[in-house]
Amino acid sequence: MRNKFDEQLEVLNNDLISMGALCEDAIACAVKALLNNDMEFARCAKRTEKEIDQKEREIENFCLKLLLQQQPVAKDLRLISSALKMITDMQRIGDQAADIAEIVTFIDLSKSIGDVHIADMAVAVIKMVTDSIDAFVKRDLALAEAVIEYDDVVDTLFSKSKKSLIDLVAADITRGEQALDMLMIAKYLERIGDHAALIAEWVVFAITGKH
Repeated sequence: MRNKFDEQLEVLNNDLISMGALCEDAIACAVKALLNNDMEFARCAKRTEKEIDQKEREIENFCLKLLLQQQPVAKDLRLISSALKMITDMQRIGDQAADIAEIVTFIDLSKSIGDVHIADMAVAVIKMVTDSIDAFVKRDLALAEAVIEYDDVVDTLFSKSKKSLIDLVAADITRGEQALDMLMIAKYLERIGDHAALIAEWVVFAITGKH
């Protein structure tokens, strides 16, 4: 019986890895759309967001089936309940990547975006998403805690982006609307970092029982 349960937990791990990879793809597509004003990448981000939604439903159903059939206790229960929380954050990451793609659909920001730290933010949040899922799969407490701390890096980049955008508008008031769109994108990326940190916090809970 335990062997079968362990096999099911391995399936859960693999599904979470797949969902995490989709989140990385959605962010990467949205940022490529932004940097290159490429509508195909924008469509890619939106398609991937729908795949993330579907994956969330599949994992949620699987977790509920495990809870009903296996009636896990202690560490196993924490692990499954944490997975249920994590997929909600991953689904929101997909939404925010699609929101970035939606902005790109209506305005070309590619000539200005390089000066406001947004590309650096994208690299940082993709790292956070990847590491948070790896921490869960490997039950790596140190990696989860590192992800939580790394959120400060994203917050600092967001603050730098805001300052750069203020300077941009101060230099040319006609670029106010453009700056507002870029600020929204920076905020979406900052929120993605927050969700990755929340995933890592659930990993800590799964391992230690403390949240």
